Amino acid sequence: MATHDATLEYLTTTKIGEKGQLTVPKQFRQALGLGTGAPFAVLRLGDGLILLPEQRRFEHLCQQVGSVLTEAGLTTEDLLTTLPEARNRVYARRYGKNRPRRRSRRQR
Repeated sequence: MATHDATLEYLTTTKIGEKGQLTVPKQFRQALGLGTGAPFAVLRLGDGLILLPEQRRFEHLCQQVGSVLTEAGLTTEDLLTTLPEARNRVYARRYGKNRPRRRSRRQR
């Protein structure tokens, strides 16, 4: 399972294959919970590259968004009540008209 340890540590050396692929050694894939096809963000830092599993980047983004919303005094319920109107605005922008109202299950 992945940990959120911020320690920088040299792990190993790997090579770029003919198709530009890098191999992450099995023990590190297992330690980070990475399966075949796991998406990575590739960041450039000076002359180096940082490979960051997308799940970790997503978790960090969620934490940042949560902090901003908490600081603004917004709750989950506040956000959920805005969804229908936001959905209607997106629909109108995309299709140039108001979104048809869905009938509730009771009306069907």
